[in-house]
Amino acid sequence: MADSEGSKADPHADNGSSNPPKKQAFIPLGKHSTQLLSNNTTTNPQPNAENNPEVMTALVQKLGLSPSLAFHDVYSIDEPSLLEFVPRPVHALLLVFPITSTYENSRRTEDGPLPEYSGSGSGEEVIWFRQTIRNACGMIGLLHSACNGGARGMIAPSTDLATLIDDALPLDPAARAGLIESSPSIARAHASAAAQGDTAAPAADDKVDLHFVAFVKSAENNLWELDGRRKGPLNRGKLGDEDDVLAEKALDLGVRRFLKRETEGEGDELRFSLVALAPSMD
Repeated sequence: MADSEGSKADPHADNGSSNPPKKQAFIPLGKHSTQLLSNNTTTNPQPNAENNPEVMTALVQKLGLSPSLAFHDVYSIDEPSLLEFVPRPVHALLLVFPITSTYENSRRTEDGPLPEYSGSGSGEEVIWFRQTIRNACGMIGLLHSACNGGARGMIAPSTDLATLIDDALPLDPAARAGLIESSPSIARAHASAAAQGDTAAPAADDKVDLHFVAFVKSAENNLWELDGRRKGPLNRGKLGDEDDVLAEKALDLGVRRFLKRETEGEGDELRFSLVALAPSMD
């Protein structure tokens, strides 16, 4: 896909060739483990997909995140009685949605004038991973959720996640992408998670139109949108000291803003799924 991102390969793109170059690909998480909800309902899940935050939890805990954190379904972003079911504080939100022309056009328009992100080192406000592996947007979203904000401090030392952060911090985004590409522990954890659930896992070379975007709060109280297909992390605005990423202000700056744009472009039946990384209920 040729766009403002230059020569970088788009991991979602189909180049149309009958013999495309062989690239690393993951078995898709989202195609069989994400239930999509209509944006104008809280009770009508689409029947052909399976939402499994338990699988996501097992994956990040296997990599080293504390068992005191888990992913939970978020059934509404507007109904207080349903929001009460989500444990607080919420350290990250993971939004899953079908890739649309509205999303693609917005991505290109916003990214166009932006420089390529080149951050590295311990002074970074967030750690961002560029997605270069096909069908790995689910894994990238989980890494963004677990490796940033309050969740980062709940990663056990000497685990795969702790090692990944230590190794990735001094690297630029291209080298970080290579680190993930060459990580056997990431590949094993991803394959194990993709094989779980009640439906059969698709093949690694299946074309998947779902995408994962994470929203996290930094120590500086900024809300960040982390998407491995963008040019870098996107600062969406300042939060209060007491706000978590499911607070009203965070939702307005993040998920609601995102969905409003998509709805205006795609109509009222945009489907999406939202999970929260928050304290475990076990």
